[in-house]
Amino acid sequence: MSYFITGGAGFVGSHLAERLLARGERVIILDNFNDYYDPQVKRANVARLGQHPRLSVVEGDVRDAEGLLRLFAEHRVTHVAHLAAMAGVRSSVTQVPLYMEVNTIGSMNVLRAAQATGAHVVLASTSSVYGATRQLPFTETDSADRPLAAYPASKRAAEILAHTYYHLHGLNVTVLRFFNVYGPAGRPDMMPMKLMEAAISGAPITVFGDGSLARDWTYIDDTISGVVAALDKPLGYEVINLGVGSPISLRQFIDLVEELSGRRINRVSAPTPLSEPPITFCNNQKARALLGFAPSISVQDGMARTWAWFRAFRGL
Repeated sequence: MSYFITGGAGFVGSHLAERLLARGERVIILDNFNDYYDPQVKRANVARLGQHPRLSVVEGDVRDAEGLLRLFAEHRVTHVAHLAAMAGVRSSVTQVPLYMEVNTIGSMNVLRAAQATGAHVVLASTSSVYGATRQLPFTETDSADRPLAAYPASKRAAEILAHTYYHLHGLNVTVLRFFNVYGPAGRPDMMPMKLMEAAISGAPITVFGDGSLARDWTYIDDTISGVVAALDKPLGYEVINLGVGSPISLRQFIDLVEELSGRRINRVSAPTPLSEPPITFCNNQKARALLGFAPSISVQDGMARTWAWFRAFRGL
């Protein structure tokens, strides 16, 4: 079998590649190494995987529809983890065309290529599609039709398009809505990394509102277990939440990093952007039932592991 990971040089993608290689699979990574954050971070992720005989790394873009068709045919792709995307809710506010082009049209290109080889697709989506819903915890039966920014709008559009490919072509697509994934080698633009950097540098950290915004932080190992389970089990078309189901406030999260680091973080208050939902809160019963998903790492344990990695990474 042949596993194709779009965005495979990123945080989640590189951890997924590592897990699949460890169990003996053949893996093809596609990444465009864009500059949303330092491309060297992604190149370091690939370097971490080593010169593996069952790993191919292709520098390319999901917007290249014909290139995808060639790659899927060449590698006889059987499984796809479509993780490539323009990330970041707030960044999408001012770059709507780019986010729709990459996240929606790019997803269409991946679905088209998967249709050509009959590959099973796992499509990464986001808890942001729920917007400011009052349905707590977030459940997959929520309409999710009130996104707060272009990023979740583009992801929701890709989810709906995936159903079309299932309905018309019988393509197996499992949509996974990720909830605030974090862990070692995490994205530098995400709050966990920014807080740890601030703890050692003294740089200010923006706290929106009164710090009560709550997020359902999900450790990378738990997330990867869910993705692998979804790759292993074609389900027709399903949308499945993938998160712990235990949100904590930004205030509490900063307190946790201060406790781990033994340092105070310089907090600067700012108004909450319109793009930010008050909470992300995962109902993961469907993931448990269909995928055997059983997240086991609390945010306290996960951040302790992440801080230990960060200390080693920074030579502290």
